Amino acid sequence: MRYLAPALLCFSLAACGDDTPKDLQHELQKIARHEVTKTLAKLGDQLLQIPSQTHDSATGAATLVTRSNAVGHRDFVNAKRVLPRIFTGELREEFYCGCDYSDKKVNWRSCGFKPRKNPERAARIEWEHIVPAWNLGHQRQCWQKGGRKQCADSDPVFQTAEGDLVNLVPSVGEVNGDRSNYRYGAWTLNPTPMYGQCQTIVDFQQRRAQPREEVRGRIGRTYLYMYERYGLTMSRQDKQLMCAWAKTYPVDSWETARDRRIAAIQGNGNRFVTDAGAITAACQG
Repeated sequence: MRYLAPALLCFSLAACGDDTPKDLQHELQKIARHEVTKTLAKLGDQLLQIPSQTHDSATGAATLVTRSNAVGHRDFVNAKRVLPRIFTGELREEFYCGCDYSDKKVNWRSCGFKPRKNPERAARIEWEHIVPAWNLGHQRQCWQKGGRKQCADSDPVFQTAEGDLVNLVPSVGEVNGDRSNYRYGAWTLNPTPMYGQCQTIVDFQQRRAQPREEVRGRIGRTYLYMYERYGLTMSRQDKQLMCAWAKTYPVDSWETARDRRIAAIQGNGNRFVTDAGAITAACQG
C-alpha cells in the first residue's frame, strides 16, 4: 500500500512520465492490476457521476399540501387560493398604498390612489412577493436552465419559498409591476407622489423602491425570516436596512393577526414577529 499514493497521483495525471524509474513503473503496474485498485477506480467513477449540490440544496424545502383545509406549505398556485382567507376583515388592506379592495378589485377612493400609467392593472389586486421571486431563485440551477418557470416546476426549495405565505401580500397590480424585483431603499423624507396620495414610490433609473413607512417594519421582519429559512445571502447594506426597519417600526396588531392566521394555515409563522429577541440576535455584528 506504500505505493498507493504515487499510483493515484500518476493516475490523476493520466499516466506516469517516461522519467519514472522502471522499478517504480513495474510496481505501479502491479498495483493498477490489483482488484482493490480496480474497485477504488469504479467507486471514483461513481462519485464523479453524482450531481454536485450546493450547501443549501434542501434548505427550507417542505412537503407541500394542496387541499385548502390542509395545514402546511404550498406552492405559489395553491398559496394564492388560501391567501384571501388571511386578508379578511380588518386585514383586508392593500400593502403599498393602504387601499381597501373587494373581490380583488381595488377601491381607489379609499386611499386616494391614481394610476401612474396602467389603469387596467391598477384596478386589480395581485399577490406580491416582499422578497422577490428573483431573489429566491436566480442563483439556483433550475433558474439557469429555464428561469422562474423551470424552478416552479422542478425545484422543491423554490416551490416552498415562492409559496411561503409569510412573504406574500396583496398589492395594487400596477405598483407590484413597477416594483418588479427592485431592492428596497429609503432615500427621501418627502417622496414625490407617483400614484395619487400613495406614499410608496419607485426609482426606475436606480432600480429601487421606497415603501410607505407603515409597512417598513413588516418588510424588514419578512426579509429576516425568508433569508434565514431559505439560506439566502443578503448584502451587508440590505441587512443593515432590514434590521433598522425591523427595530424602528414595531410589530402592530395587523402584523400580529396576519402572522397568527398564517401559522394556522401553513403550520408556521414568522418568529421575527413573535420574538423580539430573534431580531436582536440576527442583527448583531
